[in-house]
Amino acid sequence: MWSRITTMCLVELQKLRHDRSELVTRAVQPALWLVVFGTTLSLTPVIPTGGVRYLDYLAPGILAQSALFIAIFFGIQIIWERDAGILARLLVTPTPRVAIVSGKAFAAGVRALVQALAVLVLAVLLGVGITANPLKLLGMCVVVVLGSVFFCCLSITIAGLVLSRDRLLGIGQAITMPLFFGSSALYPVDLMPHWLKVVNCINPLGYEVDALRGLLIGTPSDLWLDFGVLVAAAAFMTGAASALLGRLVR
Repeated sequence: MWSRITTMCLVELQKLRHDRSELVTRAVQPALWLVVFGTTLSLTPVIPTGGVRYLDYLAPGILAQSALFIAIFFGIQIIWERDAGILARLLVTPTPRVAIVSGKAFAAGVRALVQALAVLVLAVLLGVGITANPLKLLGMCVVVVLGSVFFCCLSITIAGLVLSRDRLLGIGQAITMPLFFGSSALYPVDLMPHWLKVVNCINPLGYEVDALRGLLIGTPSDLWLDFGVLVAAAAFMTGAASALLGRLVR
């Protein structure tokens, strides 16, 4: 099983060799959030962040956002593979469906991690007080991969339900910003109205942001809860995506 998951992941990562510019173009938006939005609000503080400079507070949220934007549209690639006949050939091999989905999900995690490291370097250049503790940086990598696995499998699950590239693109665009604004990426949970606090409680991105903030800049966070929710959410969504994968080729 692990050998097949690794093989599927490597196959997905090989595609980056043919279009390395994708990582650069996808990094533009998070860079703009940090350079423009973050530095501007740091000069004119209007959001109380508990004594933490706003740019420092924002950086982990933008790091999580960059991973979300990479993973949430991964289902489009699944539909393209279905249209090209690749998915049907994969499903008739002895490889379990969960291995196919897991391989693609971990590949999305690696892609997101590469971009997250680029955002992290930019944050350091802007003067964000990022920890140098190697264990915390390793924890950051695990958090980014877990979050990406969840959102990649969510995208594959939606693809298995709607079966159409255009519908998936529309749904992905419709839920991306609500997921982002429904987390603590831009502002503390204490400032949210009650209904938005409820959204944050059921939003895995909120737990990802909380874990990244606690690991990278040392703000108070419940890391055990954050990791537990991310692991459970990633496992559940991997199972859901695996169950619906066959529906794409019927």
